[in-house]
Amino acid sequence: MKVLVTGGTSGLGLAMASALATAGATVALTGRSGEHASSVAGELPGAFGIELDVRDESSVTRAVDQAWSRLGGIDMLVNNAGIGMRTVNPRFMTHPQAFWEVPADGFRAVVETNLTGYFLVAREVTPRMLAAGGGRIVNISVSESTMQRAGFVPYGPSRAGSESLSRIMAADLRDTGVTVNLLLPGGATVTGMLPPGTVSEGRRFLESAVMGPPIVWLASDDAAGVHDERIVAVEFERWLRDRNGRR
Repeated sequence: MKVLVTGGTSGLGLAMASALATAGATVALTGRSGEHASSVAGELPGAFGIELDVRDESSVTRAVDQAWSRLGGIDMLVNNAGIGMRTVNPRFMTHPQAFWEVPADGFRAVVETNLTGYFLVAREVTPRMLAAGGGRIVNISVSESTMQRAGFVPYGPSRAGSESLSRIMAADLRDTGVTVNLLLPGGATVTGMLPPGTVSEGRRFLESAVMGPPIVWLASDDAAGVHDERIVAVEFERWLRDRNGRR
């Protein structure tokens, strides 16, 4: 399995890239710094890093060209690159900011990364997958509560938009050989998006490694043809048992 993981240098992206590489996939992981991406990839078996700014169309084209060439095609795209609430409010967990207090440039930066970025990368990869006869796209999302929580503009709307985008992508690609699915942790997760000191305040958080088993399964032969599903990582084993029981 040849996989492109955007935003793969830390957090959920790195956890998924690590799990996939350990399971035998050849992984291209991206970051805004190509040097950093290459350094991180160097710690994983058979992986390599690529510079990518998902907000920039020319950067997306270059990165996908490079990944496609070095991998010899892309079997799976993991759309993960994103930025969080810290970029507009460093204290968002303890001092929520009302939506009318959010700077417009901060709103645009989050939406352009978390939503437009998913669109641009998928738009570049999908025609290649269709021409190759198939492929898999996994869009990473968050819990619905994050999309409705006070003080979570613009992060919540950006992720709600990415879920809608994923569902429409799945509808557009039905019966084409290219599958689209959503994957989310199922709760607040320990990543660099959390403000410093948050984890030590007694709250319960998931570890990024929770994304490993479901992403490896989505890359497996058993997941061939699985389409338009919303998979919650913490509930993955139960979801898989229920799915197998319905077959």
